[in-house]
Amino acid sequence: MSLELTGIHHLTAITATAAANKRFYTETLGLRLVKKTVNQDDTSAYHLFYADGVASPGSDLTFFDWPVAHERRGTHAITCTGLRVAGSASVEWWARRLADAGLVHSPISEIDGIASLLFEDPEGQRFRLLDDGGAGESHPWERSPIPAEHQIRGLGPITISVPTLERTGELLSSVMNLREERTYASPDGAGEVHVFAMGPGGSAAELHVAVQSILPPAEQGAGGVHHVAFRTPDVASLHEWTSRLTEYGVRSSGEVERYYFRSLYFREPAGILFEIATDGPGFAVDEPLEALGERLALPPFLEGKRAQIEAGLKPLD
Repeated sequence: MSLELTGIHHLTAITATAAANKRFYTETLGLRLVKKTVNQDDTSAYHLFYADGVASPGSDLTFFDWPVAHERRGTHAITCTGLRVAGSASVEWWARRLADAGLVHSPISEIDGIASLLFEDPEGQRFRLLDDGGAGESHPWERSPIPAEHQIRGLGPITISVPTLERTGELLSSVMNLREERTYASPDGAGEVHVFAMGPGGSAAELHVAVQSILPPAEQGAGGVHHVAFRTPDVASLHEWTSRLTEYGVRSSGEVERYYFRSLYFREPAGILFEIATDGPGFAVDEPLEALGERLALPPFLEGKRAQIEAGLKPLD
């Protein structure tokens, strides 16, 4: 199996309150705002990117700012976002911090054999904070309000909900080359979760598929997730993925230049939007690493409309 995805690249969610969103993710969770730009398909909306100290692929949690109603929960959706920290002591530290911030969270428990803490952001987006055992690289942000040893290291397993496994599992295994490794009972009590791993495996390279036929279809909105992106190293490998989807009859967007990375979009059989994105060139392509996120960044094809775009955006501070 020569063509492999190497992990989670980013996750894009929806907020209806961009200013409050920025405060929560930078002040409460201590992530770095690494890119303040606009949705390239709707320039009236911010696209905010939060990540680790050096904006590593696999640490990006991003938001479209859309004035929409809250998500109606259900299946056919991305339902939980994993956030990795190093060690059970950090999970305990976060339980205290979230309680001090007035956020409701679950007791610490083992989910899939790993110490975990479930919580929601102020708009209801669901997260699982988990101990990754300190695996892999870590890039703390020196200006974060969170001590370096407890900072969020990156995205962990992403959980999707589907009514049946057969067609989604076939896409994951036969087309995307993921490996089904194990199952566990869903922590919400609805169904069983199938763990699919990619590349090196581990919590930064897993997609968890909850089979939940008893739930109604979700309706996307604020507090919900728009799509999940998977990592591929470079443009050459993305070309291979484009060819592979075509070969297997999977309809896609074709390759899309996002300036900070190049992407390919398609939907799995339950309708959930997937993206495959290149690791580079990265967020420092248009501003210095030390100044990421400090000004509105626009790709070259939008720079000529800067004044018009800035006039249509709400202040974040």
